[in-house]
Amino acid sequence: MKRNAVLVACFLAIILIKVECQNLEGQERDRIFELPGQPQGVGFSQFSGYVTVNEEAGRALFYWLTESPTYSSSRPLVLWLNGGPGCSSIAYGAAEELGPFHIHPDGRTLFLNKYAWNNLANMLFLESPAGVGFSYTNTSSNLYDTGDQRTAEDAYVFLINWLERFPQYKHRDFYISGESYAGHYVPQLAHLVFKRNQGVQNPVINLKGFMVGNAVTDDYHDYVGTFEYWWNHGLISDSTYHYLRAACLFDSSQHPSVECNKAMDLADKEEGNIDAYSIFTPSCNKTGSRRKSLKAHYPWLSRAYDPCTERYSKIYFNSPDVQKAMHANITGIPYPWTSCSDTLTGSWQDSPKSMLPIYQELLAGGLRIWVFSGDADAVVPVTATRYSIDALKLPTVTNWYPWYDNGKVGGWSQVYKGLTFVTIRGAGHEVPLHRPRQAYILFRSFLHNQPMPS
Repeated sequence: MKRNAVLVACFLAIILIKVECQNLEGQERDRIFELPGQPQGVGFSQFSGYVTVNEEAGRALFYWLTESPTYSSSRPLVLWLNGGPGCSSIAYGAAEELGPFHIHPDGRTLFLNKYAWNNLANMLFLESPAGVGFSYTNTSSNLYDTGDQRTAEDAYVFLINWLERFPQYKHRDFYISGESYAGHYVPQLAHLVFKRNQGVQNPVINLKGFMVGNAVTDDYHDYVGTFEYWWNHGLISDSTYHYLRAACLFDSSQHPSVECNKAMDLADKEEGNIDAYSIFTPSCNKTGSRRKSLKAHYPWLSRAYDPCTERYSKIYFNSPDVQKAMHANITGIPYPWTSCSDTLTGSWQDSPKSMLPIYQELLAGGLRIWVFSGDADAVVPVTATRYSIDALKLPTVTNWYPWYDNGKVGGWSQVYKGLTFVTIRGAGHEVPLHRPRQAYILFRSFLHNQPMPS
C-alpha cells in the first residue's frame, strides 16, 4: 500500500511539474524581448499575447503585461481597462496615459514615461471585449451582440486562464482600475470576482479593491451633473440647459429618448469646436503634433500632454514589426488595428442604468474603492461623479479638503466610509495624460490606502 501511495504521489508530482513547465513555456512565448523604437535603459520585463476566453466562438483577448522594474515579485498586480465601449486599453491607458512607453510624433519611436504606474505595480493592460484592438472573435455576430455581461464574463475567464500561464501572480494582491465606460467594466468585473471568491479561503484572484476615473456610473445622476457642468462652465445657454433637464431627466426604459437626443444635439452645436474631453486645451489639428506650440502658448501644461497622441498610436501599432514583436494579429486575418471599434460601440446590447447597487454590495464586502475625476472633462464631468457618489448616502470620514503636490493644490478629496473621492485640478477625461505626476501620486495613495497628501 505504501509503495502504491508513493507511486501515485510521484505520478502527481510529475504531472504538476509538467504543467508548471508548460506554463513557463507559455510565458516565454509571450515575452517581448524588445519593441521597435524602444529606448535604451529599459529595466523591466514585458509580455503580450492572446488568452482564449471562449473556444466554441473563437474569442481571444489580447493583453500586455509590463512588470515593475523593482521588487516585481512582491508588488501587486493591477488590471487596467479603458471604456468606449469598444476602445483599446493599449491605445489609451498604455500608450498615452500610464504605460511605461509613450510614442513620439513619428509614430515609430518610443520614450520612457517618468510617471509610469508600473514603477509601483505590475500593470496588466487588456483589450476588451473581443473585437477591440488586437482582441478577436471568429464568430462575426459577436461584434454585434456584445454587452456588459459578456464583457465581464470574458474578462473573468481571461484572468483565470492568464493566471494559469502566470502562476506567480496567483494569490497576489490584485486591483482593477480604469476610466470612462470602464466605470461599468471595472465594478462589474470586481463584483463577479467578489461573488466567486465567496467561501474560498485563499482565492487565486486575490481582489483587494478597484479605482475608476471620470467613470460612467449612474444614468440619472450622471446626466444631472453633466448638464450642470455644461451650464456652469458657460458651454450652453440657459434655455438649452432647461430643455436638457426637461427632455432627459426622467425614468424611461427608452432613455435617452428621441427628444433627449435632440436636446443633446442642440447642446453640441452651442459648445462649438472644443475638445469636450478637455475643455481648456486645444484639439489636435491636421498638421500633426502640437506639443511645442502648446507649450509656448500654455506654459502650465505638462510636458507629457499632446492632443495628437492617438494618431501616433495608430501608426505604431499598425506596424508589422511592432505586431510581430508583440505577438499580435496572429489570426492571419489582415485588418487594421484601431483605437476604438465603431461596430461595437454602435451595437452595444446591455448596459445597466446604474452601478450603485454593485458599489453598495462591494462596500459592504470590505473592498477598497476609490473614484477620481479630472475637473476639466465635460463628457463625464466631476459634477456627475459627485451626484452619483452622493446618491450612495455614505457617512463622511474626512470632509472636503485640498491636496497638495510640491506646495501647489493638485485637487480636492473627500473620504467616505469605504470610499475615497479625489479630483485632479486641470485634468481632462484622461487624467494620467493631462496630469501624469498628479495621477501617479493618486495611484500611489490608492495602493498604500493612504489619504491624498495635505
